[in-house]
Parts: sequence; structure tokens; C-alpha cells
Amino acid sequence: MKKMISNILSAFSNQSEVISAEKSKIRKQIRELKKLISEAQKQKEANAIFGKIETLPEFKAAKSILLYWSTSDELPTHEIVEKWSGIKQVILPTVVGKDLVLKSYYSGGTMKQGALGIWEPDSGENYTGNIDLVIVPGVAFDRKKKRLGRGKGFYDRFFKNNNSIKIGVGFDFQFLAEVSSTKLDIRMDKVITASNTIE
Repeated sequence: MKKMISNILSAFSNQSEVISAEKSKIRKQIRELKKLISEAQKQKEANAIFGKIETLPEFKAAKSILLYWSTSDELPTHEIVEKWSGIKQVILPTVVGKDLVLKSYYSGGTMKQGALGIWEPDSGENYTGNIDLVIVPGVAFDRKKKRLGRGKGFYDRFFKNNNSIKIGVGFDFQFLAEVSSTKLDIRMDKVITASNTIE
């Protein structure tokens, strides 16, 4: 019996190592591809993606939306955040320790650089209300709506206690045939790139 348990644990450990190695390989490949995309192409794909999102019934019905303030290597969101901030409750994530803490975004409000170099609303007040829709960045997505993040697990932990509709977004080259995942990796409800919409 002990030997059987040991073999099972060993198999799980080996599988976990293989998945971890595959994830690292994908992250490296995507990182290299991001270096090749122009600012004009980034914005073109962002316009196509958010143009699709804005037509969705889920978006139209949403009163509160968790977006993200994009970094230089992510799908640009600054325009969409600003555009909808006066119409809907727009919320941005901040990182505190191992968790995401939410802050309301207001047009014209001051921003500060927080943990991991990510810009966030300069507010001491956390948003604790309802979230109807979440626009989720990622390193890669696939047709089964699996998401590969940066490896810190912030969004996966956040979604454990949150039933909001989740839409994963990324550049076309971030949409892969398959993404390795574990039970801890939360799947999206939809994945949208400029050329793909998976529901």
C-alpha cells in the first residue's frame, strides 16, 4: 500500500514538473514574440478586440467591470479604461502580497506605480462591491478557454471566490492550439483576440 501511494505521488510530481516546464517554455516564446510587435499593431488588435467586447450582451449589461491598466508588453487598455470610466464602474486590480486588491478608477484621478511596476489608482479606499465582468490579461489562451498567466496565480486565487463573467484577451499570437494547465488554473468564460472569439 505504501509503495502504491509513493508511486502515485511520484507520478503526480513528475506530471507537475512536465507542466511547469511546458508553461515556462510558452512564457519564453510569447515574451520573444512580444518584442516583435509594433505599437501600431498592438493598438490595431486592441481596437478589434474591444470593438467585439463592446457588442456583447454581457458587456452592455455590466454595471461594474474589472479591467487592467496595461503594461508595455500587454494588449493596450488605457483608451478603453478611460472611455468607459464615466459610464460604468471601472475597477483596476492592484497587487498586495499574494492577492489582488481592487481600486475604482476615475477619469482624471491620479495614478501611482505599485507592486511589480504596475500603475494603479492612487487611492486608499478599496473597492468591495459587486463585479459583473472581468477582462483578463494572460500570457496565452487556447480553444478550451484555458489561460496561462505569468505564474504568480493572482487571478486564479481571485476567481476562486468570484463568479464574475471572465473574458480572456490577448494578441493573436497568444492564442495557441493548447495550453498546459492544472486544477488550480481557472478557465475563462470567453477568449477573444483580434481574429478569434471562443465562447
